[in-house]
Amino acid sequence: MATGAELIRKIKEQIREVDPKEVHEHLHHNGSGNGNGHVEPVIVDVREQHEFEEAHLPGAIHVPRGHLESRIEGKVTDKSAPVVLYCASGQRSALAANTLQDLLGYEDVASMTGGITLWKDRGYEVETPISLTPEQKSRYSRHLLLPEVGLEGQLKLLNAKVLLLGAGGLGAPTALYLAAAGVGTLGIVDDDVVEVSNLQRQVIHNEDTLGMPKVDSAEEAIRKLNPDVEVKKYATRMDASNIMEIIEGYDVIVDGVDNFPTRYLLNDATVRLKIPVISASILGFDGQLSVFAPYEGPCYRCLYPTPPPAELAPSCGANGVLGVLPGTMGMLQATEVIKLVIGEGDPLIGRLLLYDALATTFTELKVRRDPDCPICSRDPESISDEEMGVFPDYEAFCAAAG
Repeated sequence: MATGAELIRKIKEQIREVDPKEVHEHLHHNGSGNGNGHVEPVIVDVREQHEFEEAHLPGAIHVPRGHLESRIEGKVTDKSAPVVLYCASGQRSALAANTLQDLLGYEDVASMTGGITLWKDRGYEVETPISLTPEQKSRYSRHLLLPEVGLEGQLKLLNAKVLLLGAGGLGAPTALYLAAAGVGTLGIVDDDVVEVSNLQRQVIHNEDTLGMPKVDSAEEAIRKLNPDVEVKKYATRMDASNIMEIIEGYDVIVDGVDNFPTRYLLNDATVRLKIPVISASILGFDGQLSVFAPYEGPCYRCLYPTPPPAELAPSCGANGVLGVLPGTMGMLQATEVIKLVIGEGDPLIGRLLLYDALATTFTELKVRRDPDCPICSRDPESISDEEMGVFPDYEAFCAAAG
């Protein structure tokens, strides 16, 4: 029976090994090729999570050897691309290279001799990523297990800045789930106070906060849920005079407003600043949701060039709303935010999702950019500094349309 050392030796005879010097030279070429027609290799670290967090090669992606078969194809989709694997000393990466080559069909695989240990001995640079505290590793452990999130995705969430327009029916569940997910900065815009009629659906508030400004009530709940989250409060009504100042610097905006003038204002401002908006609306038993990512898909005006007549769009205060409906739509909004932040999945860009709670059905409609849209059809570079903060009278616009 072959010993472990003999097995490693036999495997190394069947794979290609590269010296750290060669890998180092590859890393210092710019672009996707080195000028001689050679494609630069994908560098894969096959060590465990804690080893990767301590230090790794610049630009390396992390796929632990124990999860290689299930995760590598999601990270390296082109099986003809050159791949260099490394570990601590070169043994685990040799086994991993053999697996990629013989079992998974990768065509150009190599193991780096001596691993990161020899790399460091040569004096080559390593990256030491910002890591999580022990408490954070425990809190976000279920995220860290997901290959689509992992440490990199969780760090993106912790560094993200998300603005919620409204701390009401939609904003309440969205804020709670984004806080729980570890979004580092949550801005909340709301000029209202908590009333007893809110408690049927606005789950971030409670009887102890009745009469309190909603931004303060929401902040209190978020801090109790996750102290990692910084809450920025805007106890004001957003309008043309302050919108650019409020929204600038945020990565994503969650639209939970309940009136058309503000929605059109939000659309025109976010298109100018190229900030994606997760927009949802609710009424009765029906909800709808879409993602408006400037210049990647349609904007709100492409979907609704003019607002509908008032009789076709009554408010929840006039028509009522099922208490759990904003929870459903708010959690879908939170999901879309996370996907945008971590850069995974297929966001609802160019798609409108309709939800019927009574029938428990989802209907998806395609939405295309309007080539004649007065807002997003313009070249963003053509918008002058003077135009950036100047907006029309949206109240008059919506009144005229109605």
